[in-house]
Amino acid sequence: MIHENSGKSLVLIPARMASTRLPGKPLADICGLPMIVQVARRAQEADVGRIVVAVDHAEVFAAVSDAGFEAIMTRGDHQSGSDRIYEALTKADPQGEAEIVINVQGDLPTIEPGPIRAALKPLENASTDIATLTVAITDEHEKTNPNVVKVVGSPLSESRLRALYFTRTTAPYGAGPLFHHIGLYAYRRKALETFVSLKPSTLEKRESLEQLRALEAGMRIDVEIVDSVPLGVDTPADLEKARRILSARS
Repeated sequence: MIHENSGKSLVLIPARMASTRLPGKPLADICGLPMIVQVARRAQEADVGRIVVAVDHAEVFAAVSDAGFEAIMTRGDHQSGSDRIYEALTKADPQGEAEIVINVQGDLPTIEPGPIRAALKPLENASTDIATLTVAITDEHEKTNPNVVKVVGSPLSESRLRALYFTRTTAPYGAGPLFHHIGLYAYRRKALETFVSLKPSTLEKRESLEQLRALEAGMRIDVEIVDSVPLGVDTPADLEKARRILSARS
């Protein structure tokens, strides 16, 4: 079941055992498999490259390996997922063969293949350093919810924005759509190397949004517009919903 490297892209999935709202989250059972294995399967369905799960616990390493996927043990004290995937990148691909790194969060067990593939599209532009995803907000409550991160961007096409800012507040002002950011990223390798070498920035710390570090450093982030927000599993209620979704699919 190990997915062979199909080109220049490497999918890295960070899995962290510590979770205040859902302890042991990567190993939570969803339709007979640990959640992290379900995420690896979704990445496999997207068929965009070699898949490596970056873990910080021996039990998660064993679960991933037993399911036939590749796991890399990383330190347990990383402050962010990007730091974890960079450590995994240096261990999984020390020769630098992968030119693009796709960071699929380890709590997206129901994500469809389409959005994972869509994250690569903005990198068709050689000027783009980092690509990510967004969806137009249709729920009025989300527009003022600080837990829903908004992308403020300049339209490049009907399906793409150039990110100017990310914020937890309601923005931009005035008539027009607002966009909900989806935290799935595709980095050029050099961009990821640059990003993790930077210190946390002023706006990053103020908004608690890591991607602002890249914008403040002058890096270019383009954003592909997709149709729906994938379910992130953060609570027991989310877990039950994920189980229902995958049970219905099977």
